[in-house]
Amino acid sequence: MIVRYSPHFYRQYKKANVRIRNSVDARIAKFLKNANDLQLNNHALRDEWQGYRSIDITSDWRALYKEIFQGEDPTAYFVELGTHKELYRTQ
Repeated sequence: MIVRYSPHFYRQYKKANVRIRNSVDARIAKFLKNANDLQLNNHALRDEWQGYRSIDITSDWRALYKEIFQGEDPTAYFVELGTHKELYRTQ
């Protein structure tokens, strides 16, 4: 699997503290080895995030991505990084 990051994801990554950035790096490395590792809690989303998937970064932080299938290898395009409350707030 190929991993790509949206400019928005990258800005959120840069704003996060060093502990979160280190956790993101470790979880993305784990994701590249096995996207379905149980520690990642990789799952499909619904409602306004229909078509996206989420992985756990810490107990509260999540990274959202969309799988894109072009060519031989699928691409995980990460679009959002934030706390559960930030990402799934109800309107």
